[in-house]
Amino acid sequence: MSTPLATIPAKRRGQQKKPPIKINKADHERLLKLAEVAANRMPEVSDYLFTELERARIIPVGANTPSLVVMGSTVTFRDEQTGRTERVTLVFPENANIDEKRISVLTPIGAALIGLSEGQSITWPTRIGEEHRLHVIAVE
Repeated sequence: MSTPLATIPAKRRGQQKKPPIKINKADHERLLKLAEVAANRMPEVSDYLFTELERARIIPVGANTPSLVVMGSTVTFRDEQTGRTERVTLVFPENANIDEKRISVLTPIGAALIGLSEGQSITWPTRIGEEHRLHVIAVE
């Protein structure tokens, strides 16, 4: 049986040893507001997104970072637990459509992807409290 995300101690949720991330200033500001709005409806995901935003290095809008996962990026990643490779586009919640592989940044995996670069890996908590590790293969 899985443990809810909120009951996993922060240390076990991959809070130590996370890779460095970068987020452009415009995305950072919009994502902070989004996390605030989502705090009551989705507290675990909101908290996780806040944590990622707090540790991110903020870069200028338009900085040349082709291998960086930003809002609107199409990302190919591998789930290290399952070995499954996925290709998804990271979007704001209003543009999410799982059938079209457009995932919201307000999902655990979406919040984990933001700010990563090609070659980086991160442990992320699923909605049912499991931990998975993903590896970014490519960013378009």
